[in-house]
Amino acid sequence: MIRRTPRTHGEILAAAARRFAVTGYKGTSLQDIAREVGCSKAAVLYHFAGKEALLAELMAGPISVLCELDERISALTGAAAQQAAAEGFVDLAVRFRGEIALLRGEFPELLAQPAFAHIHLISERLIEAMTGPDGGQDARVAALVLLAGIAEGCGTFADIPDEELRPALLAVAQRVLVTAAPPPTPDHQHQD
Repeated sequence: MIRRTPRTHGEILAAAARRFAVTGYKGTSLQDIAREVGCSKAAVLYHFAGKEALLAELMAGPISVLCELDERISALTGAAAQQAAAEGFVDLAVRFRGEIALLRGEFPELLAQPAFAHIHLISERLIEAMTGPDGGQDARVAALVLLAGIAEGCGTFADIPDEELRPALLAVAQRVLVTAAPPPTPDHQHQD
């Protein structure tokens, strides 16, 4: 087999994305990526410190947008926080559906890696924004299922155009969040 030097850093990233999509992150080795590019494993390691570094770079865009969403919702409360969290996560998932599809079924293992440790904290804050700080167990479960469902839906329905998928996901989010939200409590009781 004739080996060639990868033309660009991007060529290795593209091969890694294809391999992760086919065999998953855990099921892909650096040798698999090198084979797809047509280079040696050493050439891949010249460009990337390891498989985790490849994944971190592939996910840099979505993670950056997720961090921006986290900042945006941190300044909001109540219905405004809930709406911003739902719309922001749907927008992120639709925009980066290819990247999210790479991780399908492997989120728990990936969140355990140091490069992605902060994602768990952000997801907790998204859940709190969707349920409120006093959201009960049912509301928290509903919000978590909603987040996972949005991510899964973007990967599963790759054939649905963004302009159709986004409103469909937002409609589902609205139904779930209205159902899961605790009933409003009055600030004071009327005495008749």
